[in-house]
Amino acid sequence: MQSGISFEICAVNIQSAKAAQAAGGHRIELCSAIDTGGVTPSPGLIRHAVTQLDIPVNVLIRPREGNFCFSEAEMAIMLDDIRFCREAGANGVVVGALNNDGQLDLDALRAFKSAAGEMELVCHRAFDFTPDPFAALEQLIELGFARVLSSGQADNAFTGRVMLGKLVDAAAGRIGIMPGSGIDASNIAEIVRETGASEYHFTGKRKVCPPGQPIAGLDAAYWISDPELIKNTIIAAMA
Repeated sequence: MQSGISFEICAVNIQSAKAAQAAGGHRIELCSAIDTGGVTPSPGLIRHAVTQLDIPVNVLIRPREGNFCFSEAEMAIMLDDIRFCREAGANGVVVGALNNDGQLDLDALRAFKSAAGEMELVCHRAFDFTPDPFAALEQLIELGFARVLSSGQADNAFTGRVMLGKLVDAAAGRIGIMPGSGIDASNIAEIVRETGASEYHFTGKRKVCPPGQPIAGLDAAYWISDPELIKNTIIAAMA
């Protein structure tokens, strides 16, 4: 079994962020609207997570759901959000942008890097839609990204585990390859064996419904990261 593995937990609210830390997560990716693939969380949530957690908080920067081709107005919003994260003391930002042909939008990525300053830069799963992931990987290395979150260009990390292993080999320690999407206790051990990656991204989420009389027409359920699911996934990875 590989040693020195770390685990990043995707958290969508302050309860989940605290649960992830308590369960042994090494870092948080903070986002909102996880059912749409995630968008930038609120300033209040960012500030509270940064000040209340002892582990690093990276923040997803994405102004809307849908594709990763952004307008000038959307770019301006993302750059403002990155600067806010820097001022709030976030450890890093999780970004990505594509041109209409699926290639990485290098101008956008350079702008993100400039706005981020000394914060850690992570490329999100926009990477999984590039036509040549190995060429995109070299571009991210040249830009100074710390890691790439990827499902191996598949629907989930288990399906893409062979490609993820190839990306780990190609990265050769120059950038982190972090498998993510659909990872849980039932499949993480196989993903670890196949990829040889040193860090993994998952949510450990379940839906909860607050107690009390339901309000007609209102869906009161919401997602939280469950500490037991997180612990079980970490244990399975280390078995």
